[in-house]
Amino acid sequence: MMNKTWIVTGSHTGFGKELAVKLAQEDGVNLVATSRKPGQLDFLDQYDHGQIDKEILDVTKHDQVVTTVKNAQAHFGSIDVLVNNAGIGYFGTFEESKLDDVKYMFDVNVWGLVDMTREVLPIMRKQKSGIIINFSSIGGMFSFPTLSFYHGTKYAVEGMSESLAKETKDLGIKVMVIEPSGFRTDWAGRSSHKTMPTHDDYKQFGEFIKNNEEGAHHEAGDPVKAAEIIIDEVKNHSDNLPLRLPLGKFAVDTIMDKYENTLELLKENYDISVSADQPERKE
Repeated sequence: MMNKTWIVTGSHTGFGKELAVKLAQEDGVNLVATSRKPGQLDFLDQYDHGQIDKEILDVTKHDQVVTTVKNAQAHFGSIDVLVNNAGIGYFGTFEESKLDDVKYMFDVNVWGLVDMTREVLPIMRKQKSGIIINFSSIGGMFSFPTLSFYHGTKYAVEGMSESLAKETKDLGIKVMVIEPSGFRTDWAGRSSHKTMPTHDDYKQFGEFIKNNEEGAHHEAGDPVKAAEIIIDEVKNHSDNLPLRLPLGKFAVDTIMDKYENTLELLKENYDISVSADQPERKE
């Protein structure tokens, strides 16, 4: 049986690193691990017996995206699972956020994911098989203050992934969106830019940003367990792969509460909502 080839972007840290370490030790798996700088993936060398391809990849650089996908196919002959993990965060109020930083975050979180996926899709279509795993967040389903633009990137990932899943469901290609809550990945620390509020009207949100930064590495979520769950879903439950997979109690509880509250609001305003339609014509 042919090995399954996984591409994992952002393999040098966080969820990507834990996935890479686990996959490097799995039987029947070829791993294409990526990072932005040389040397960041040296920790994988101890597991390498010809099944690992390390690639330099900045997902905002189209030429590197193309090269990574071409090299992966040349090395292993197929691309079976794409994990779009590379991403960054940004804390700042909507009014005070630095738009250059915000636009770069969209380039990484949204357009980098788009570019990788569009390069891989023709290969998966030809194979008539493949799985695309897009990392979203609890922040793709629920919004907090000071994260409006980060939420914008993740809501975009959610919407695109849902459409993509419908477009590819008859092509043998499946899509799964991962929605973690707080995990010990340094997302709220090193991996997020921060603009502290300066206007008096927003200063109360400075504490929220500070608490998130100080809480890095103390979150409830275990990225090792997350990696194990994702790999198990792909290897053992691919026939019933969920479109959305929240990870962490806070994530699933928060999403359930939001849906329940939203449903109540929809019911309360149902008559107003439907009154916007023109009356049905009677024949």
